[in-house]
Amino acid sequence: MIRLFDIDEDNWLAVRRLSVADDQKGYLDTAEGILARGYVYRAARARVIGIADGETAVGVALVKDLDEEPACYDLQQFMIDRRFQNRGFGTQALRLITAELAAERKYDCVEVCVKNTDAPALRLYEKCGFRDTGYIDPDAPDCLNLRLEF
Repeated sequence: MIRLFDIDEDNWLAVRRLSVADDQKGYLDTAEGILARGYVYRAARARVIGIADGETAVGVALVKDLDEEPACYDLQQFMIDRRFQNRGFGTQALRLITAELAAERKYDCVEVCVKNTDAPALRLYEKCGFRDTGYIDPDAPDCLNLRLEF
């Protein structure tokens, strides 16, 4: 059963060891980089979320506040380790994360920027209710901006 957990001094090394397949490395940061981003974006209320199957760390995500208009949650990083992919863990974890954000309700939506060539990620987000906003960030013209409204 997939569950979310807070990352602390007792479990961060297990998260740090997570990695994606070689063909996915251009799409997101390393687990170590995601942990570092959580620190760098702390002023934006960044939260690094561990994803586990029972007691085994299988993934990690980073959510932060995006106070620019439209203000929303920014799901900046989301990864499932290569050894645990294609088991439905990504779908379960993404639904748990978005349910927590919807319950918190600081914002009424969550956005994610996905490379337009990352077909598996695009399918996952669309399966979980995210829709293309049509916005193209001039700093990331090769990405689609997807949004899930609560």
